[in-house]
Amino acid sequence: MKEAIYTIPISEVFEPKDGCPLCRLRDILEERCLEYIMGAAMMEPDIRVETNRLGFCKDHYFMMLKRKNRLSIALMLQSHLDGLLKEVENSSGTKPAKRTFFSKPAESKQGKFLHETCYVCDKIEQAVSGMVKNLCKMYQNEPEFKKLYQEQSGLCYPHYQRLMVDGKKYLSPKEYPAFAADTSELTKRYLQGLKADVDHFCTMFDYRNAGPKADWGNSRDAIERSIHYLTSRNPMELEKK
Repeated sequence: MKEAIYTIPISEVFEPKDGCPLCRLRDILEERCLEYIMGAAMMEPDIRVETNRLGFCKDHYFMMLKRKNRLSIALMLQSHLDGLLKEVENSSGTKPAKRTFFSKPAESKQGKFLHETCYVCDKIEQAVSGMVKNLCKMYQNEPEFKKLYQEQSGLCYPHYQRLMVDGKKYLSPKEYPAFAADTSELTKRYLQGLKADVDHFCTMFDYRNAGPKADWGNSRDAIERSIHYLTSRNPMELEKK
């Protein structure tokens, strides 16, 4: 069950053809992971060890806060803070290392500062990495999936960048140029429409376009859609989570 929640059929992600498929994958994984760790999993020793070690990023702390099960958060925080307290107490008697003006603070045992790690982000990244690898293999070997990929409505900019970089790792030198062209076309097509809507939004503040019959077209939410495109996060959806 634990690993099955992060296994999603690639068709479930790509068949809707509505927005960025990797954003959709991330959102599905995020919802499943948060639901899982705030349920019975919070009492599983191996899960608790990992949440104690990694903690959560501020975004996922805020998402958990908006859910009803505050006891789950409190129980995870109880053991997490206990571990941090012991770490601080154990290090308080050590002689501080000499620091220069340019030196950085010492890192934790895990090699990263705590605010840079997150249990949910870690699980999502593992699943997305596997999906991207499979996506590239299917693009190269399955004509039907290649067509499905080309028919997507768009890619956000962060996931466009990721696919361009990871495509070089997983695709043959012969196949990569076609993949890069298709991937660029997906984001360019969406970006062109988005830029036109932002341009139109700006022109609507010209006094000559004012009045009850002003035609805003599709531009009213152009700012929110631009933020979504640039960050991979829909600001309207974040308010709900």
